[in-house]
Amino acid sequence: GTRRTWFNQPARKHRRRQNRITKAKAAFPRPAKGPLRPIVRCPSIRYHTKQRIGRGFTLAELKLLGLTAGFARTVGISVDHRRRNKSVESRQENVQRLKEYQNKLILFPVHENKKNLKLRKGEASEEERKLATQLTGPIMPIVKTKPSIEFRSITEDEKKFSAFNAIHCARIAARTAGKRAKAAKDAAEASENTPGAKK
Repeated sequence: GTRRTWFNQPARKHRRRQNRITKAKAAFPRPAKGPLRPIVRCPSIRYHTKQRIGRGFTLAELKLLGLTAGFARTVGISVDHRRRNKSVESRQENVQRLKEYQNKLILFPVHENKKNLKLRKGEASEEERKLATQLTGPIMPIVKTKPSIEFRSITEDEKKFSAFNAIHCARIAARTAGKRAKAAKDAAEASENTPGAKK
């Protein structure tokens, strides 16, 4: 039978690389990998413990920093108006991410080449703009921290403790809780009804 071949594969690899370089030059001084994106949780119970990079920041996250969606897009922050914050923790995590990005950001003036340029609040001076370099790698990647494990010797109380007995007693107590409560109630009523009982 005949086999299909791809002799243009090396040339296409070279073309893709040249396109990436051209795109990065056109985006200068913005990051070459695109805008900043939030940290989100994967959907479903199976994967919700894993974190990944999301599509865009919510309007609530931007509002906490006093940013509008239109301005955020112009300074390299991705916005997703459909996403909702399900927890306070995730919102605070992304707000902190935005704060770190703002501290590192060098904001170029809108009309950079204009004569008698008056800088607005937050815009970088000419010296700062000369020092600016383009980020080619991912913007603020997720840093995964492993919990530290501490080793120690087993105490005497832990050696004597039996997890099986503790669980067994707890199950019996839970199963007979109603009977014990009823028996205590009946005993209290019986003591009240007996003559000569203290009131």
